[in-house]
Amino acid sequence: MAAISLRGVKKRYNAKTFVVHGVDAEIEAGEFVVILGPSGCGKSTLLRMIAGLEEISDGEIAIGGKVVNKLEPRERGCAMVFQNYALYPHMTVKQNIGYALKVAKVARPEREARVMKVAHSVGLEPYLDRRPGELSGGQRQRVAMARAMVREPKVFLFDEPFSNLDAKLRVAMRAEVRRLHRDLGVTSVFVTHDQIEAMTLADRLIIMNAGNVEQIGKPTEVYNKPASRFVADFIGSPAMNLFEGEFDAEGVFVYGQGGRMSVPQLNGVRAPGRKVVLGVRPESVRRTGPDAQGSIPAVVDYIEELGASRLIHAEANGSRIVAVDTESSEISTGMPVHFSVDNDALHVFSAENGRRITH
Repeated sequence: MAAISLRGVKKRYNAKTFVVHGVDAEIEAGEFVVILGPSGCGKSTLLRMIAGLEEISDGEIAIGGKVVNKLEPRERGCAMVFQNYALYPHMTVKQNIGYALKVAKVARPEREARVMKVAHSVGLEPYLDRRPGELSGGQRQRVAMARAMVREPKVFLFDEPFSNLDAKLRVAMRAEVRRLHRDLGVTSVFVTHDQIEAMTLADRLIIMNAGNVEQIGKPTEVYNKPASRFVADFIGSPAMNLFEGEFDAEGVFVYGQGGRMSVPQLNGVRAPGRKVVLGVRPESVRRTGPDAQGSIPAVVDYIEELGASRLIHAEANGSRIVAVDTESSEISTGMPVHFSVDNDALHVFSAENGRRITH
């Protein structure tokens, strides 16, 4: 295993087109880090620069304390697992797994032993004589991982490897990858746009937006204390409720089309006329009666039934609001409801730059 250091890493295709804007990050040896962000944010480009498949425009990348900017991909000690598997269709599973060792002129007895060991660890022993076309999507993904593992790399790089799998199989493969990481302890960097996948896999997250790093932290840190409005909106399913507005002369938060929210605990933020964005997670919004102090009137838009709970999507004074509801009482589209907000769970963001305001 090896630590990875990113220092001011940039990628541009011409003088005006930057896709990665100066990334600084330290990935510890043996850590599992997930790079998360929407399509086009630069996460796969950053991964490919670590692998050596994309040239670095500025900055430094070090693996195991050695700067690798000028090294070829095969010299960096990285093994990469791609979204499309990239298996040789004419070779058997056994031949696919052992091909890199064959090219490296590893002696046949050692090659055979390493292939069998890896095949056993990912449950591929019954399929060694099959070709990729005779395997399911999950089995082909296991072959791709086994081919990377057999090289015994210092670093594993995963580029959205589960995107072609169905939902149930994705859950199973996430568990498989986490188990393998626990057993092997190899430094791993995993790219995805799926925030549930990221939250369940990562020791730490690197969240990217438009080529910039928005936040680096443990999943619980990022969820409980998002550094920006973007992170708050991107992390969490359903997303955080966000209310745009300003404080009036009495310190009441006025949002949407005349909605009012009393937030006395935000004393350090409540300057008259100050524009902010208040955020609250759906699990911190509860149904209440119309006479409850500070209740928010709303109209139900639609309901998502989840079994043990349901999500109430509603419109409140021109703003969207979602609440996690565990009550058994009847509720339907178009019905008036009232919500209360756990004021201790409020997040405050600048209306100007979207960054978190400490309170």
